[in-house]
Amino acid sequence: MIVRIMGEGQLEVAPDDLASLNTLDEELEAAIESGDEATFRTALHGLLDNVRKVGKALPEDSLEPSELILPPADAAMDEVRKMLGDEGLIPD
Repeated sequence: MIVRIMGEGQLEVAPDDLASLNTLDEELEAAIESGDEATFRTALHGLLDNVRKVGKALPEDSLEPSELILPPADAAMDEVRKMLGDEGLIPD
């Protein structure tokens, strides 16, 4: 799966890594629902850090379509809330 982190670039994430990313996505959703800014910030950074860890960066000049777009690390809670779909940021 090709993932874009807004403002950073694209990474290729293996299907086997999606389950752990979904767990972090659920934590992020829970933080947004509770309105807890500190927990939201920790959850967002945890998700993005994990994507960076398991993903393989694509060259900057790559023209691969992104299957998933994640917010930047400094995104506001309301921005991320608007990006959430029925399955969170990362579909099951």
